[in-house]
Amino acid sequence: MSRTPAAALLGLVLGCLALGPALGWGFVLAQDMVFVPDPEFSRFTFGLSGGAPRVVPSDAVVTALSAVLPGELVQKAVLLLVFVLGCAGAARLVPSDGVGPGLVAGAFYVWNPYVAERLLMGQWALLLGYAGLPWVVAAASSPALRVRRLAVAVLPAAVGGFAAMTVTALTALPVAALPGAPSAWWPRVRRVAVVGLVLGAFSLPWLVPALLRPGAVTGDGVGVEAFAARADGPFGAVGSVLALGGIWNAYAVPAGFGTPVGAAARLLLALAGIAGFAAFAGFSRRGRAVPRDAGVLRDTEVPWRWGLVAAAVAGFGVACLGVTAPGRAVLTWLIHLWGGFAVFRDAQQFVAPLALLEAAGLGLAAAAASRALAQGGRWVAVLVAVLVAVPLAVLPTMAWGGAGALRAVAYPAGWTAARETIRRDPEPGDVLVLPFESYRRFPWNGGRPVLDPAQRFFGGRGREVVANDTVRVGDMVVPSEDERAQMVERVLEAPAPRLAGAGFRYVVVDAGTPAERRDFDRLLQGARLLVDTPDLRLYRFGGPIAQGSSE
Repeated sequence: MSRTPAAALLGLVLGCLALGPALGWGFVLAQDMVFVPDPEFSRFTFGLSGGAPRVVPSDAVVTALSAVLPGELVQKAVLLLVFVLGCAGAARLVPSDGVGPGLVAGAFYVWNPYVAERLLMGQWALLLGYAGLPWVVAAASSPALRVRRLAVAVLPAAVGGFAAMTVTALTALPVAALPGAPSAWWPRVRRVAVVGLVLGAFSLPWLVPALLRPGAVTGDGVGVEAFAARADGPFGAVGSVLALGGIWNAYAVPAGFGTPVGAAARLLLALAGIAGFAAFAGFSRRGRAVPRDAGVLRDTEVPWRWGLVAAAVAGFGVACLGVTAPGRAVLTWLIHLWGGFAVFRDAQQFVAPLALLEAAGLGLAAAAASRALAQGGRWVAVLVAVLVAVPLAVLPTMAWGGAGALRAVAYPAGWTAARETIRRDPEPGDVLVLPFESYRRFPWNGGRPVLDPAQRFFGGRGREVVANDTVRVGDMVVPSEDERAQMVERVLEAPAPRLAGAGFRYVVVDAGTPAERRDFDRLLQGARLLVDTPDLRLYRFGGPIAQGSSE
């Protein structure tokens, strides 16, 4: 079996092992990961309502695929694709005579703290761009740059949206600008221009709504500190980032992650990847390329090495911005200058090129070791098997859905009944979701925090579903970016809130304590209760109800 199919198969196996119960029938609802059955296109889908267009075009792609396949299968296919695409791409980057070194690189690239934490965070769209990153590096560094090949490579990040495309741009542009072999400046400029144009074209789905609604592209200085990289082990924030961890959300850290032995092993593995890259990627010494028989590679075999180094250093620097007070001050100033710089608040996501460098370094080291053991084929196989297993051994709680943190569940019947009632009603009017908080802990979802699915579940048919996008991190509050949500907050704070006068026909109460629900009942005394289940209540203001309603 050739390298790419073998790595793809390994990625599929690792994906099944990592997801575990998440592959059961139903939907995995975790943090930012929200999939719903039978979604419909809405203004929110295309970034024309709500806050910044973060779900563009990922939600549109999922909605289109869900018209062909059940939404449950769409979600599982996307999650498995992250592992298959990432493992195969990283394996292809490692030039070797055998399959093994590529498998070593691929295994580390899809099984590391970055993937584990972002998966628990539910950021599948970012991970889709991460999975496509090795393919982008290969396409952007090819001596004969082909636009079609580059466009195909960028497609996963384009589906992922603005964060995935920003990480991809941070990697692709240095790779295009710094070829392995010396070249004239004009070909470099032309290459960078072509890569930049392709990246820009694939960014139009989210760039256009951002330009049409500049008020939604805002930032807040509080978010810089709230989303800054944090220590998730005993080696501080910088050590955590170097080992590809350091996410700001404590709920996205795998179980048992901070143990000294495990943290030391992960850091040593990351450092081994960096050392392997430095030793075997073919860097010149005293201006002369190291010969092939010295265990390293020629310029033509790793033309992306200097570009990937530049991208990894830049990404690591961005990730460490929020670690120091001066770094936070600079980022806050940039965000106040233009809200689009808020993408750098969640800075740890930019260590993706460092993850690829470390993976490639481990693969290159394995290739060098394989050449040294060329006379003993059995020992080469044993070495490869051990190196493939090492990432799993140092991060065991990534397995089985993050040690059970990711599980598939079904939406309650009350949700479906409420959606059918709303969809049968021809009268205009929007939908408000209460409690007016962004994240929920539904009992039917095992109490796991998840971004409220209501905007996607009840959206469509010309109705705007308004939910809060305020984010709370400990005692810090990152305020809403949605002007409509800000208006609702003012209405709810009024002595006598008039929700019908604010353009709402329906109110969905999908969570809340018993005391909060009693408050909502008083707030909605002028509305009719159409659906009343333990999991959800649906209220309607005024007007007749369409025939066939559940009332």
